[in-house]
Amino acid sequence: MGIQLENHGGIAVVTIDNPPVNAVSHAIRQELWDIAARIESDTALRAVVLTGAGKLFIGGADIAEFDRPPEPPLLPDLLARIEAATKPWTVAMHGMTLGGGVEVALACRYRVAAPGSRFGLPEINLGIIPGSGGTQRLARLIGAEAALPVVAENRVLDNAAALAAGLLDRVIEGDLVDGAVAFARETLSAPPATLARDRDVADPGAAFWEAARTRITRSAKGLQAPGLAMEALRFGVEHGFEKGLVQERESFLRLKAGTESAALRYLFFAERAAPKPADLRGIEPRPIASAGVVGGGTMGTGIVAALRNAGLPVVLVERDEAALSRAMDSLLGIFTAAAKRGLISQADVAARMAGITPVTGYDALSGADLVIEAVFEDLGVKRAVFAALTAVCRADAILATNTSYIDPRLIAEGLASSDRLVGLHFFSPAHVMKLLEIIPLPDTAPEVLAAAFDLARRLGKVPVRSGICDGFIGNRILRRYRQEAEEMVLYGVSCAQIDAALRGFGYAMGPFEMQDLAGLDISWLHREAARARGEDVPPTPGDLLVQAGRKGQKTGGGWYDYAPGSRDPLPSEAVRDLIAPLVRGPERTLSADVIVARLLEAMADEGRLILEEGIASGPGAIDLVEVHGYGFPRGKGGPMFLAARPANPTDGAI
Repeated sequence: MGIQLENHGGIAVVTIDNPPVNAVSHAIRQELWDIAARIESDTALRAVVLTGAGKLFIGGADIAEFDRPPEPPLLPDLLARIEAATKPWTVAMHGMTLGGGVEVALACRYRVAAPGSRFGLPEINLGIIPGSGGTQRLARLIGAEAALPVVAENRVLDNAAALAAGLLDRVIEGDLVDGAVAFARETLSAPPATLARDRDVADPGAAFWEAARTRITRSAKGLQAPGLAMEALRFGVEHGFEKGLVQERESFLRLKAGTESAALRYLFFAERAAPKPADLRGIEPRPIASAGVVGGGTMGTGIVAALRNAGLPVVLVERDEAALSRAMDSLLGIFTAAAKRGLISQADVAARMAGITPVTGYDALSGADLVIEAVFEDLGVKRAVFAALTAVCRADAILATNTSYIDPRLIAEGLASSDRLVGLHFFSPAHVMKLLEIIPLPDTAPEVLAAAFDLARRLGKVPVRSGICDGFIGNRILRRYRQEAEEMVLYGVSCAQIDAALRGFGYAMGPFEMQDLAGLDISWLHREAARARGEDVPPTPGDLLVQAGRKGQKTGGGWYDYAPGSRDPLPSEAVRDLIAPLVRGPERTLSADVIVARLLEAMADEGRLILEEGIASGPGAIDLVEVHGYGFPRGKGGPMFLAARPANPTDGAI
């Protein structure tokens, strides 16, 4: 491993071998720096081919180094050395070339690639921008208009697009290294190509930049990096390459030191670790080649859609033909909407629908490898479903409950073979939301638990294991969050103030707007069930609203009023009157910072209790739940991340 240097008839072939993604770590930078000097002084070598071992050329920088002081040679200096070489460098790429890998390629005089290669500068996903000339060289190579979506909007170029734009000089059929060596030898008999840094770039004009700013600001959802990537590119176009490099590097370093980038890097590592729990390594998942879903409501149809998107055939069970027909209509609507957005083809719509077997009885589930119960959140109903399933399904079939609150041990009570039962808490809409809470029972078999994590991978979900408690990780924190928000309302703060503060923080909507959208009766039914079990659940403002028929948008009023046909929340005098008996003071105003701080502290405090009880494996698991299931702004990392992070003077300085 490291870097190999070979002489192919006067052409130096430099191969980076740094598994798993050939990251441009400090060690690799140092080796390349030294090899570049050796090549320059070796009179037997006339040109250079730079390539990568394994499945790809370079997957980017070593993210683990971002929290350490930088060690020379820095990547910008290495790229300047490559550009200054008297012997032309040709980069030969294959697989996915990302981030620092693309920046290395842009500094070489020539670029060739194997068929199927792809190229991107996804730094904005880590809260930074390209910091080694990516915004400057790419614009000069393919034009500012084509470069902007790559550096600021996550566009990935395939071979055809890269070749047409001018990023690639040739696509090499056959052996990549042999073809690249032949190409490099050809270039020696022709005038050298102009380096990217020395090419002119046209300014597309003020109207282009303003339209781009509007578009990027909207899609960035409060993140700084996309807009700063655009500004670095524009600055270089307007002021020249060298000044553009300085602007780009300054923005990169300030972003790297800020909370946004730290949060996104933290989530990057948490997301990579989530699908691979240490205690399941080496455990073979129980195979799942077919599935069944019991319940065709909103959650059930979303789960069916997610399974079909992953290619699994599904048997859908409903109580009668009318309910089954509604469910199939909903599924057709889901797939048709995806086709209208260009996500799938019309042929895919037909194929996904053809892979669903709608039935009104359980017998068709006898051959399923996995059956997911997605019926009403009622213990008696769920127990009846599982009793039927254990009578029909194969002894090795995995049985899963989609409960969001109920203890799965109670659902499994009295059933044989509970080692094949597991909780799979999907989030609605289940074909869209990334989070999947996986809740093992005490005797869930390891291969069943491994199968649940493998299913999450196949569905494109972020899996988080939760211990058993009321609401598991996500809904338990949600309840505390809502309680704290309602406590402020009872203190005299308006729900509109609170919602506005949370939108300003980065949520798509505040806690009261969200309750109105989801329906206040959902949490009310849960509280009523707890009271029926004899638990002491104090009355809440939400109880008074539901009892008055205010269940949210679906009834034209919840915490807010809604005009017919409108989803715009309007302050409600009726709500003020209904909750007045519980309000403990006059109307008052709190600053947005105070409101947000109170809610974040409540979430983090509940998270600490969850960790103490062993419900979550670590703070990262809690933050993944909040980000992927509850809309916590990704650039803030999560409540546990923020609670553990000291104030950063660089935040907001850009």
